[in-house]
Amino acid sequence: MIRVSLLIAIIAFSSPLEAQTSTSPSPSPSLEQRVADLEAYVNNSARGADAPNAPVASNIVGPGPAHNAWMMTCAALVLFMTLPGLALFYGGLVRAKNVLSILAQCLGIAGLVTILWWAVGYSLVFSHGSPFFGGLKFAFLRGVDAQPNGDYSYWVSQNVFAMYQLMFAIITPALIIGAIAERMKFAAVLVFVAVWMFVVYVPIAHMVWGIDGWMNGVWNPAAKITAIDFAGGTVVHMSSGWSALVLCILLGHRIGFKKEVMAPHSMVLCMVGTGLLWVGWYGFNAGSALAPDGIAANAFMTTTLATAVASFTWAMLEYALRGKPSVLGFCSGAVGGLVVITPACGYVDPTGAIIVGVAAGIVPFFACTKLKSWLGYDDALDTFGIHAVGGTLGAFLTGVFATASVNPNLASSVAAPLNPATQNGLARIVGHTLWLEQLKAIGVTILLAVVGSAIIGAIVRGLIGLRIAPEIERQGLDINQHGEEGYMTSG
Repeated sequence: MIRVSLLIAIIAFSSPLEAQTSTSPSPSPSLEQRVADLEAYVNNSARGADAPNAPVASNIVGPGPAHNAWMMTCAALVLFMTLPGLALFYGGLVRAKNVLSILAQCLGIAGLVTILWWAVGYSLVFSHGSPFFGGLKFAFLRGVDAQPNGDYSYWVSQNVFAMYQLMFAIITPALIIGAIAERMKFAAVLVFVAVWMFVVYVPIAHMVWGIDGWMNGVWNPAAKITAIDFAGGTVVHMSSGWSALVLCILLGHRIGFKKEVMAPHSMVLCMVGTGLLWVGWYGFNAGSALAPDGIAANAFMTTTLATAVASFTWAMLEYALRGKPSVLGFCSGAVGGLVVITPACGYVDPTGAIIVGVAAGIVPFFACTKLKSWLGYDDALDTFGIHAVGGTLGAFLTGVFATASVNPNLASSVAAPLNPATQNGLARIVGHTLWLEQLKAIGVTILLAVVGSAIIGAIVRGLIGLRIAPEIERQGLDINQHGEEGYMTSG
């Protein structure tokens, strides 16, 4: 019935279409080709005119309206994760004298990363280049217009795709500030992030998501590590989380660490931020399908299942071990679930998502409550325990539970006959030894994040210093670094 309806629609509008193209020297597509193009739009696959040396242009030119609408909505949701989601989540967890410093750092990073992304960041990640860096074809967003880039999507405008990926680039370094909260200079944050984007984020993002990336196991048939990462377990959470650990060690403990009470000043803000993160994360995960299709629907479902289960699991562990389930426990578990399911959401089925959710409630819980105490580092807001440990766990579990039954891009099947995954061996290892490839990607990501962050941190410390003066730390960053107070006292 759908095919008949498409034929009727094409016949009904054939005269205007032919009139519009009658002056073109190119031959008009046949009725069968028009139907095939419409089916390609519905199925999120390539038009016949997208094939190399296609003799006939398509009457469906440019992006798909539904695809662009979906991706613009998802881009807004991902920005919503940072502003205000992460800002409120982190802001509620610090002491009242430092709440504005968190907001300022999130806003500052958003502006800084946008400038870098416009200049060369997007090009170095998503243009053709080497297996480790893209080229400069899209520097200053030159040529990034409303036409799709077929390397990544046949139906999403490249300018929309670039803005969607910008939101990922913004939130990734913003996650780092949770570990170094309440004690790092604002200028040092900006300098560190500016360099870190090129040393850590850009190469990892290109290796994992770039069309010729070294670890892009789905779309690069020449990938040396056939790993998969649907929405950013390695690119976002591991890169930021492991970098956060290095930076908080370089900074040292906050004044009064383990001697003074440093409780969150507003669990209400933390809870609101958690809810905003959860909502925005649908754009993060489901949006990574780059289409409002069945893969996005599966990612939406698995994200919901894993997050809810992880939140419940974390709080129930507190209930069992401490006698009280805290709101902080529910919030931490929810964020942990979102982190761990991120690389897997488009590749696992509902049962896999439930298992991931349970693991996300248990492993990061012990990383935040036990590992930090044993090793003695001052990860102020548990960025390492949730994002590094959770991201690493998620990347590994993706290799264990990924299945082609929910994502045909993992299979050498009729559903994906031209998929490069069928050429580089990925299809043969899904469900078998994919987890070994995931371990390789995990190792590369940790090595680059740790070594790169250590070098950048040492350089910034030598040039301008990393840490605020002790008297400023005692008074609070808000009034001293930004000249404002989050809460005005009556007087």
